[in-house]
Amino acid sequence: MIYTVIDTFYLTDEQLKNSPSRKDDIDEATETNLRIYGCDLIQESGILLRLPQAVMATGQVLFHRFYCKKSFARFNVKRVAASCVWLASKLEESPRKARQVLIVFHRMECRRENLPIVHLDPFSKKYAELKTDLSRTERHILKEMGFICHVEHPHKFISNYLATLKTPPELTQEAWNLANDSLRTTLCVQFKSEVVACGVVYAAARRFQVPLPENEPWWEVFDAEKSAIDEVCRVLAHLYSLPKAQYIPVCKDGDSFTSSSKSRDSQTPPVSKEVLLSGASANNDTVTPKAAASATINPDSGGSKNSVVKQALDMLKESKKGDDDPKSMAVAVAVAVEGEGREEPIQSKSEHRTEASGERNKERERDRDRERERVKARDRDRGRDSDRERERDEIDRDRDKVKDRKHRSKDRAKDSGGHSEKSRHHSSRDRDYHSSSYSSREKDRHRHHPYS
Repeated sequence: MIYTVIDTFYLTDEQLKNSPSRKDDIDEATETNLRIYGCDLIQESGILLRLPQAVMATGQVLFHRFYCKKSFARFNVKRVAASCVWLASKLEESPRKARQVLIVFHRMECRRENLPIVHLDPFSKKYAELKTDLSRTERHILKEMGFICHVEHPHKFISNYLATLKTPPELTQEAWNLANDSLRTTLCVQFKSEVVACGVVYAAARRFQVPLPENEPWWEVFDAEKSAIDEVCRVLAHLYSLPKAQYIPVCKDGDSFTSSSKSRDSQTPPVSKEVLLSGASANNDTVTPKAAASATINPDSGGSKNSVVKQALDMLKESKKGDDDPKSMAVAVAVAVEGEGREEPIQSKSEHRTEASGERNKERERDRDRERERVKARDRDRGRDSDRERERDEIDRDRDKVKDRKHRSKDRAKDSGGHSEKSRHHSSRDRDYHSSSYSSREKDRHRHHPYS
């Protein structure tokens, strides 16, 4: 049997019981439920992303390994599941974009929570926050793994084991299904993949009642122990006895892909003045019936603000005439002030909005002006540089012209000197020719006329 040296991430039962989630007061049942829920998310998202089974298996193993070192209260199970899928797709050479992973998980959550399915806008602020968190969680996973992400799955051993044992073909599919289901448990961090393969083969054979050789224990050939095989079968049986896993919010950070973690601040509804006044009048025994009647005035039903104020002032005058308790007058004044300020918050809100929009527009205009100034400055600098280059080019051209003129004058001088020498040579030669021709003519003349 060939073992890889880097496949050494295995924990004991004691280490699993003392996991980081236990230190954050998360019981074993909750942790098991969240592990199964996260693996379900990874499996379903892998199907929607059309990833091979090896990617989903690697993602689930990374998920279990990460939560063996970190708590469910510190890292959200949904965000970690998405990061495991994204990382596993790159490890198994079937990469997917972060945008695809986020859109799939967003849609899955909308369907699971029965929310209206809204497309996740890649240009929105929420998408930017989710993408940043996805990359950050991936870095946390790699850091906890020590960048050793090698994973061996039991699937590659099942076919060889069954072929060696000469079992019927229907046993192969059953053992393969059990191996896929075993990834939802912590078997991948407790036993080696060869032991898990022997366990699922044994469980499949027991289900189909196929006898396996026991005179010479077959598991010893594959370097497994009977106690480990029994533990694998026990964990699988416990998995099938559990109900469907549901999400349990135990994380302190953001809980979902549909709402941003920064915008989940709890907001308490404001307490109105009417409730405070009614409570004060109920707790005070000295308030007269007129004061109680004045406290029940509804400014909204009075029509306009002036009518409400007038009514309150009339009641105040009546209370003065009747020498009532001064507390009733205070209540009436409070109601009048409330009636005056009833419409002010709305106006102030609208004015605040208009002022905010005006300020935003001013800021935009300022930014545009700054950008224009920058562009103009760049153009000026470019113009200056271009003018300097033009001047340099002109100077170089002038220099080249002067040099060309000098060379041309030199060539002309040389050419003129050569022509003068040639003309002199030609003139002397012509004189010699004329003189020779004259002497020959004289000789001919004397030859023909000797007496002359």
